[in-house]
This record gives sequence, structure tokens and C-alpha cells, in this order.
Amino acid sequence: MSIPVAVDELAEALAPFADAFLMTTDPSTVPARVKVVSVRPVLDDGVLVVTAPGRGSLANAGANPVVTVLWPPVEEGGMSLIVDGDAEVRNGGLRVRPTGGVLHRPAGEGHGA
Repeated sequence: MSIPVAVDELAEALAPFADAFLMTTDPSTVPARVKVVSVRPVLDDGVLVVTAPGRGSLANAGANPVVTVLWPPVEEGGMSLIVDGDAEVRNGGLRVRPTGGVLHRPAGEGHGA
């Protein structure tokens, strides 16, 4: 089950979430490898600010700015929030301009879905 989240509705959708996972890809490997790190993004004027995600994530985002941030469900059977975006490396962190988002949980799980 998926519910689209418009970029201008992201602040409201983010309210119950805290810790997230940042996914970047290393385009120098074939096939490209996904790197996943735990982060705590903050929404600032429509941009997700990710402080100190690590050297590998910064290098990956510098080479391929397309990233995904995933907030897992707050409660069992709850929705995950998945946000795709374009990252800019700045001051040892990332600024991710969201391009789309979705609240998601597997079909048939939780709350009568």
C-alpha cells in the first residue's frame, strides 16, 4: 500500500519520524553498489539536511547525486516514509532537495490494508 506525499506536504509527513536510512550508490562499481547509513535528517526550508553521513556516502553523493532517504515505521504495522531526492555535498554533510515521497507498507499488512 502506497500513499504519495507531495514535496510541499513533507513537513507534515515527517512529524512522527526521527532516525532514517540514507541510500547512495557508488557508480564506480559494476554493478553499482548501494550504501546504506543511519542518519537523522532535518527539514530546513524544504531541503533535508543530513549532517556528517560519512566519507563513503559523501563520495557517492558527489559522484551520483540521486539518493533515497527511508524512515522505517514508528510502530509495528505502520507506514515507512520514503523520499527520493537530489543531494548536494556541502560542509561535510548533504543537502537533499526532495523530488518525491511516499508513505508505504507491504500490501495486506496492518490496519486493514
